[in-house]
Amino acid sequence: MIIEDSELADWKKAGIISAAALQHGVKLIKKGALLLEVCEAVDAKITKLGAKPAWPSQISLDHVAAHYCPGFEDKTILDAQVCKLDVGASVNGCIGDNAATVDLSGSNSNLVEASEKALAAAIKAVKSGVTLGELGHAIQEEIASYGFSPVRNLSGHGLGRFEIHTRPTVPNFDNGDKTQLQENEVIAIEPFATVGKGIIYESMPAEVFMQASDKQARDPAIRKVLDKIRGYEMLPFAKRWLLKEFPAIKIALALKLLEQQGIIQSFPPLVEEAHGLVSQAEKTVLVKKNGCEVLTNAEY
Repeated sequence: MIIEDSELADWKKAGIISAAALQHGVKLIKKGALLLEVCEAVDAKITKLGAKPAWPSQISLDHVAAHYCPGFEDKTILDAQVCKLDVGASVNGCIGDNAATVDLSGSNSNLVEASEKALAAAIKAVKSGVTLGELGHAIQEEIASYGFSPVRNLSGHGLGRFEIHTRPTVPNFDNGDKTQLQENEVIAIEPFATVGKGIIYESMPAEVFMQASDKQARDPAIRKVLDKIRGYEMLPFAKRWLLKEFPAIKIALALKLLEQQGIIQSFPPLVEEAHGLVSQAEKTVLVKKNGCEVLTNAEY
């Protein structure tokens, strides 16, 4: 999305809060911590700083590349895993998107560094007129230099108001895309490095959903649930958020029917095909004529 000058303050605030929440979460990721408690603490930090979660904070472990969101009764205890924390804040619909990897095993620092250095290389290459393929090349080259593979069917993306994935798609390998970045475009650059095949697939069950249509629910019994979902402003939400207000059986039925009717869509966990460990690094940047401005830098 090409942003207007009048929106810039909100984009910058969203970025700063997102970065501060990510830093807060990284400090909480320790052996013995409950994954659910860390995610809820990160969401609370976003709210405390004056924004809304752009999606429920997620911690994906080891071979799960992304989209793992703890359920209402999740008992996962952090131990010796490779933990990918993905955090976003929304300020009037303007979104900051960032992620980091914490290696609790102590034996995968090179894998973590590969995604971080790939992100740095891509950010260095960003400017108005650079092609998406060139960014993908920078990411792929850096990850390969560590002996790992980029995850080819996960990518960075554009950001829009109340839209977490818009054009352009920012590849993690050189796909030859000649599309050029434009000045004042907001993008999230998101390298994933893996010891596996570099391909992910959707696993189940999904704990994250998003409203996809303005259609009304056919069943009057689930319309109150849909009314609550509409309050998330077309941004992703966690099933456990609804369970704080409605009975489990009602939520299970509502989510099933709403998805069947195309009113919501699910985001199941994404698993590396060979079950290889995955690391992730991500920042949101504003494209400039001769470079970029990183929006997700903490100031709190």
